[in-house]
Amino acid sequence: MTKTFPKGLFSFLLFLYFSSQVSANDTEITVNPSQHAIFEQCLFKAIKSADKQTTLAQIETACENNIAREILNNNSGQSIELGAMANRMIREKRTAADPYVLTPHKMNYILPFSIVDDINRAAYQGFSTWAEDLKDAEAKFQVSLKIPLLTGHWLNEGDQLFFGFTLKSWWQIYADEISKPFRETNYQPEFFYFTPINYHPWGGNSAFVVGFEHQSNGQSQLLSRGWNRVYVNYLYEKRNFAFSLRPWYRVPEGEKSSPTSGQGDDNPDILDYMGHFELAMAYKHSTDFELSFKGRDNFSTHKGFVEFGITFPLWGKLKGYAQVSSGYGESLIDYNVNQKRFGIGIALTNLL
Repeated sequence: MTKTFPKGLFSFLLFLYFSSQVSANDTEITVNPSQHAIFEQCLFKAIKSADKQTTLAQIETACENNIAREILNNNSGQSIELGAMANRMIREKRTAADPYVLTPHKMNYILPFSIVDDINRAAYQGFSTWAEDLKDAEAKFQVSLKIPLLTGHWLNEGDQLFFGFTLKSWWQIYADEISKPFRETNYQPEFFYFTPINYHPWGGNSAFVVGFEHQSNGQSQLLSRGWNRVYVNYLYEKRNFAFSLRPWYRVPEGEKSSPTSGQGDDNPDILDYMGHFELAMAYKHSTDFELSFKGRDNFSTHKGFVEFGITFPLWGKLKGYAQVSSGYGESLIDYNVNQKRFGIGIALTNLL
């Protein structure tokens, strides 16, 4: 029986962009073969030597993993072990060329029930008639996607340029008196460059990201919040653990001529509460459970934010998600309010 290899598998090669040699005993392999030829030759040899119980998907996965190890090794002579983050990237590239598949960026989730101890009602005073009717219980959800922009080698083997977009919203679904409005929605488009680096502390793998992002709530006048920042991000993985350290620099804005002016800085003190960096970690305990942490801090003002999350099985492929957070800056409208929040719902995608 013959089977056609899907194009999404070959798009993985476009992501890795390598030109290294393949070490093998097969004398038919030529020096510096093309990207497609390396993958095809690996498949051909593996299919010839595989037993009847081995599936084509298993063979394809093995070849993809071998190619990824070569990129991360970069002739360093080390034995490279792929972690959860690298395996996620491989899975994403299998469907990168499929127009009917959207690639997740950050975590996607829906929390139908999310309760907070303090909402920034003062921001709505004098602007809306429903400030006092806002409920502490609301729904919260996040949708985050990314699109690769480059289809050829740029600066380094395995590098890539992306456009990402994240939408996070807080919905007053339990506030019947005010027609259940969306209290706050934050929009976060960004461009970022990703590249693996030949640095393997404690036997893990590393990557480097540099990007520019805009974040705003799409409001006007007194409710408007927003800022721009440039960031760098060091990523590290080992087996089922991933680590991220992301410092940033805020792009300065001019002062407002008046509080209702459409031009100028809506929130000049936002760094006092959002800090200058974000630390994140994730651990994949099994296919059913995943733990995550995110934290920020400003060492001068001692104001920060922590968030813990866990995914757990519900039924079938559906996974539950619980989230607890404390501190400043969960949303832009609440950036200067110290909040404690708990939410529970459904995870649409995992981090790893």
